[in-house]
Parts: sequence; C-alpha cells; structure tokens
Amino acid sequence: MSVSRTATAAFAALWTLALFAGPDRTASARPNCDAAPAKGVDWSACFKARRVMTGADLTGATLVRTELSGSDLSDSNMQGANLTSASVYRARFRDANLEGADLTKIEGGRTDFKGARLARARLTKAELQRADFNEADLSGADLSKGELGRSVFVGATLAGANLSDAYLARADFTDTDLAGVNLAGAYLFRANFTGADLSATTGITVGQLADACGSPDTRLPAGMSPPSTWPCDGEDD
Repeated sequence: MSVSRTATAAFAALWTLALFAGPDRTASARPNCDAAPAKGVDWSACFKARRVMTGADLTGATLVRTELSGSDLSDSNMQGANLTSASVYRARFRDANLEGADLTKIEGGRTDFKGARLARARLTKAELQRADFNEADLSGADLSKGELGRSVFVGATLAGANLSDAYLARADFTDTDLAGVNLAGAYLFRANFTGADLSATTGITVGQLADACGSPDTRLPAGMSPPSTWPCDGEDD
C-alpha cells in the first residue's frame, strides 16, 4: 500500500510540474509574428514584406527565415540580430546598424546597404546579387563564399573583410581601399578595380587580376604588374 501511495504522489508531482512549468516554456520559445518591432523580438519565419520600419530598434532580434523583401529598414538598429536565411529582395537597410549581425545564407537581390554598418557581420554564403554596399562599413565582415555578382562597393570600408571564395563577377570596387581584404579563391571576372588600392590585399593571384579590370592608377601588391588585358575593353559579356 505504501509503495502505491508513493507512486501516486510522485505521478501527481510530475503532472503538476508539467502543468505549470511546461506551457510557459513552450510559449516563450515561440515566435510572435504580431509583435511590434522591439529589441529581441522573435519574428522567425514571419511575413514582414513591404513594411516601413525605418528607425526601428531590432537589436538582437531573431529574424531567421523571415520574409523582408521590399521592406524599408533604413536607419534601423539591428545590431547583433540573427537574419540567417532571411529573404531581403529589394529591401532597404540604408544607414542601418547591423554590426555583428548574422546574415548567413541571406537571400536577396538589389538589396540596399548603402552607408550601413556591417562591421564584423557574418554574410557567409549570402546571395546578394547587385547589392548596393556603397559607403558601407564592412570592416572585419565575413563575406566568404557569398554570391555577390555585380554588387557595388564604391567607398566602402573593407579593412580585414573576408571575401575568400566569393563570387564577385562584375562587382564594382572603383577607387576603394581593399587593405587587409582576403581575396583568396574569389571569382573576379570583370570585377572593376579602377583606381582601387589592392596593395595590401591577401590571397590574390596573377590569374585573378587577369580576369578582373583595372587601370594605370590601380595599386597592386608588391611584385605584381598590371595584366596586359587592362584596361578592359568595355564589353559586357
């Protein structure tokens, strides 16, 4: 009899714990797609396309697989936010703070990051064809293996950025300082380095330079000379 009573009491205790503790933990872990923009908000897999959220404070927000295409997040604070696999086609992040944010495998095209702060952000395997990074701060950012064809980096701060194995065909680096940038294995077919400073880049090869486009005032690493193919003939194959 005592064993039965003990077992019954133990079962009751476990049921009470599940009843009062379990649901609260589950609820707190769920994304809230109806929540207003706020620090730490969880919009995972939510539909937030074509929204005007200029100046929003989304510090540390969770935006994993969130649909943000066409939305305007200019001047927003998204420092440390997680945008892994988010969709950002034609979205605007102009002058936004994305320092330390995770944009791994983000998907977009013609996305506007002009003037944005992306220092130490992770953009590994990002798909951002024709993105605008003009005047953006990408210092220490990881863009390795990114699909960044025809993207524009004019006036961007790229000190210490990792562009290894990135697809940069026809990307524009005109007059840009690439000191400390890792270009090992990057695909640079017709990438525009007119007037750019490549003298302190790492990983770049003679073959990559021959694929790219430059000018007489492009600065090259020590021991390298401008390829005979420079300047490019202007064809857009």
